Amino acid sequence: MTPLRIPNGTARQLWLSANLLTDTPTGPLDLGALIQSLGFVQLDTIQVVSRAHHHILWSRNQKYRETMLDRFLAKDRAVFEHFTHDASVLPMQFLPMWQRQFRRMKDKVGRSSWYGKHLDPDHLDHIKRRITEEGPLSTHDFDTKIQGAREMWKRPPHKIGLDYLWYAGELATCHRDGFTKYYDLAERVFPDDLRTQDMPDQDQIDWLCHAALDRIGVGTLGEIRKFWDATEVSEVTDWSERQSASLIPIEVQSADGIWTKAFAAPDIEERIAVLTAPTSRLRILNPFDPAIRDRARLKRLFGFEYTVEMFVPAAKRIWGYYVYPLLEGERFVGRIEVKADRKQGLLTVQNLWWEPGVRASAQRQRKLDGELDRLARLAGVSEVDWQLTGH
Repeated sequence: MTPLRIPNGTARQLWLSANLLTDTPTGPLDLGALIQSLGFVQLDTIQVVSRAHHHILWSRNQKYRETMLDRFLAKDRAVFEHFTHDASVLPMQFLPMWQRQFRRMKDKVGRSSWYGKHLDPDHLDHIKRRITEEGPLSTHDFDTKIQGAREMWKRPPHKIGLDYLWYAGELATCHRDGFTKYYDLAERVFPDDLRTQDMPDQDQIDWLCHAALDRIGVGTLGEIRKFWDATEVSEVTDWSERQSASLIPIEVQSADGIWTKAFAAPDIEERIAVLTAPTSRLRILNPFDPAIRDRARLKRLFGFEYTVEMFVPAAKRIWGYYVYPLLEGERFVGRIEVKADRKQGLLTVQNLWWEPGVRASAQRQRKLDGELDRLARLAGVSEVDWQLTGH
């Protein structure tokens, strides 16, 4: 079969459409449908303006507010927390297809140097017994201390045990108080009909691969695997060979004109036919937004080189601690450093950089001002304060 060739402009539109960034982020909010379409939403502890998971959802529908996801988890039981490429929330209906990931992570974490040598079966039994008898508990309900020297990433024994049991699917996130996670027995959080479904591993792998390709639209086998990060390279290769008749070979043009071989969802031509130009609204995206998480793909499709620098020593940062990409239409036009002070009611703009060739026009500035005002409302602050530091 002659590969379908997808020019760069179409590829950008497909990617933004797959990530729900084509339309103006308004209209009725269906949080369940939104999360299901994305597949998962990454969780992150850092709150500079609003935590990543809240910002990601808000970017798709600006009626979203920070309290909604906690209620969706704790009361509605519509989502569960576990590990994709990082800690994430996933639709509860995906639970039957996630059973092997619990086993994968249990094995992976159990063999890691951080956890494996500190796992004590008696301590794990003690944790589960306390939760069984006392109900949901957080790390604050235990008092074991870090053993040995206090090194980066070291954890006290109770934190290691709670993490391991959570990775293994024996404990589940019951609710959160702020960002503090409360753990309960999985059988008291997960619905029985979903938790006890017995799906063969190969069926789970097939679902993960198909669901990944459906959500990214087009991608290499590596990109399909990396979407959930819940399969091995050999498993995705085997899936592609078994499903070769239904996979559409394509070539995708990069921003620099280079063509890359990949695969597409079976309905790729229908998707292309109904594409519309993305809204011209200027968006402030979160550093952990799924549209930009794969930095290599971001650069290849959009010619935009971006990295997060919160873990880079201050003196070595090129941009800043927490810098947000600016998306306008189908083009990344700049980056901005902003910070919310909720006590003072301020959203402070610390730095702004337009990409080379992007004109800082009055119209573009008005678009940015409008988005800053909307972002301020998400953070619960009332005033935008420009204090450019110029670093």
